[in-house]
Amino acid sequence: MQAKDSWLLPEGIEEILPEEAAHLENLRTQLLDLFACWGYELVIPPFIDFLDSLLIGAGHDLDLQTFKLTDQISGEMLGIRADMTPQVARIDAHNLKHEWPTRLCYVGTILHTRGDPLEKTRSPMQIGAELYGHAGKESDIEVIRLMLEMLAMTGLLNVHLDLGHVGIYRALAKQAQLTCAQESELFDVLQRKARPELAELMDSYAIASELKTLFLKLPELNGDRDVLNKAQVIFAHANEEVQQALADLTAIADTLATRFPALAISFDLAELRGYHYHTGMVFAAFVPSIGREIARGGRYDNIGAVFGRARPATGFSADLKLLTALSKKTSIKPQRALIFAPCVDDAALNETIRALRADHQAVIQQLPDQTGTAQDLGCTAILEFVNHQWVIRPL
Repeated sequence: MQAKDSWLLPEGIEEILPEEAAHLENLRTQLLDLFACWGYELVIPPFIDFLDSLLIGAGHDLDLQTFKLTDQISGEMLGIRADMTPQVARIDAHNLKHEWPTRLCYVGTILHTRGDPLEKTRSPMQIGAELYGHAGKESDIEVIRLMLEMLAMTGLLNVHLDLGHVGIYRALAKQAQLTCAQESELFDVLQRKARPELAELMDSYAIASELKTLFLKLPELNGDRDVLNKAQVIFAHANEEVQQALADLTAIADTLATRFPALAISFDLAELRGYHYHTGMVFAAFVPSIGREIARGGRYDNIGAVFGRARPATGFSADLKLLTALSKKTSIKPQRALIFAPCVDDAALNETIRALRADHQAVIQQLPDQTGTAQDLGCTAILEFVNHQWVIRPL
């Protein structure tokens, strides 16, 4: 006997019903067209892949988020993608093999073993763009600009941009000659902004007092544009890598402030999102109604090395389902007219219906003995036979 709850879905897995699906598809088409206008070409990576390929350069968190299974053909471990970025990097490095900058975009469902604490879905629809083959700050600026254009097209207002640079922490950790265990331990404390624990760690580490001071100052460096001025003073005697990272971050921030004078920009030099594969600039976009980022990205140079070619890379991604839900609150595209055609075997009617559909108009033809009126079906017009021809009459 069929269970009463057979209609239930797994926790965090959703169905998308017609109205929302139409809205999502409309937004997907618009955003992919936007990416194409910037020269970003669409690629479609596989939903399932060898586990090693999916976890290239990724950290422990992505490993935990990835569903795993054994391939019955090869005996190898497979994974259901939890992030499409490594797959797109493989396409650039192994399949395209361009020597010049390559711009790629993608959209598709990913699957997580657990939902985000603030967003319970485990099946986001990831949409994003990646730029390979250019190491300068100009490519970082381009992908941030494209992300902001994407959010503007979605209809979102009051977007807030948060900027950071993991290169500063990486350079300090390298200069301090931290062990892998120490670097991981310190990373965890900085992510939680746990200042008492940070002070205890610094006391336990046998590193130069000057470096201890710099690590202790990192959590304080978050806020508005003044953060960069404070950082210039604090890191005045840091090594060249730290100085260069700070200079790049400042230049990027200045350019964005000029191009988007109304954009709210904040800084967090202890923000290490995506630290395990990001190598430089990191950024995230927020809106007041959501308690987490709605889009995020950064630089992740050399991730393609394992696929045969180390290429500089930068990009961003977002959840198209979330963007669709947010865009419905700001602007809803009018529904397409839906025309009802009677159940009549008439050559002229059939030709009229064919012509309307060829003109991208939606027509539902009545079925024999069906229940439900034209209004029940959501139709806004009906085909009627008037003066020896079939004409459209609004309902």
